[in-house]
Amino acid sequence: MLRPISTMLIALALAACQSASPQHTAAPQAPAFFHIDPVRPVAELLPSALAATPPAESGEFRKTDLVELATLDPSIKLDIRYATTRNFLGTPLYSQPRAFLQRPAAEALVRVSAAVKREGYGLLVHDAYRPWYVTKLFWDATPPDKHRFVADPATGSRHNRGCAVDLTLYDLKTGNAVEMPSLYDEMSERAYPTYAGGSDADRARRDLLRRYMEAESFAVYEYEWWHFDYRDWKSYAIGNVRFEDVATAH
Repeated sequence: MLRPISTMLIALALAACQSASPQHTAAPQAPAFFHIDPVRPVAELLPSALAATPPAESGEFRKTDLVELATLDPSIKLDIRYATTRNFLGTPLYSQPRAFLQRPAAEALVRVSAAVKREGYGLLVHDAYRPWYVTKLFWDATPPDKHRFVADPATGSRHNRGCAVDLTLYDLKTGNAVEMPSLYDEMSERAYPTYAGGSDADRARRDLLRRYMEAESFAVYEYEWWHFDYRDWKSYAIGNVRFEDVATAH
């Protein structure tokens, strides 16, 4: 169950202050980020998103078993953009920079991590399990002509089910994120996994990530090279639990 809306708004306000404070300011070498002008200010949309109810679902679902990725493989780095101002809406949507997946998906991702290390790379995760209210907020804030880049809250996102992950690669020698054909969350054709432009090296890294993810039963989303869905996503119900409450929701 979601905590009171006022509590959530306070937590996000504090996250915004922390993200903007000097000690949390992104370093100059930090990757750039994509930004849009929301249809309405996020501050206006957030209360209604928090108060809304996820769509009703029927059928049998597996018991939710969200696992925090950092506990399984510390070499998987996190850059949870939605806990900062460095995201396409320019404001924090999460009060904590954490990443969870359903256990089978999390264990598969650990195997991908081991595989890409042999190529000199590590995994850098931008997002994983996402509460449904954030999916609704994304949809309401995004212009209709860009809705193919965000999930429809009427059906829910595979992120909401704990079976989708947004990620890229980082160089094990430098610790820095590698260049890819587009920015994370970029809403353009450069984000397509089939995009033929950009440099050969950027496309090779994008394709390497896809190859190793597909080997562990993840499928890339047709409009975003960084978004991968685990094969069992239909087996889990839509979730709307905040990160702070994951442990008590099992």
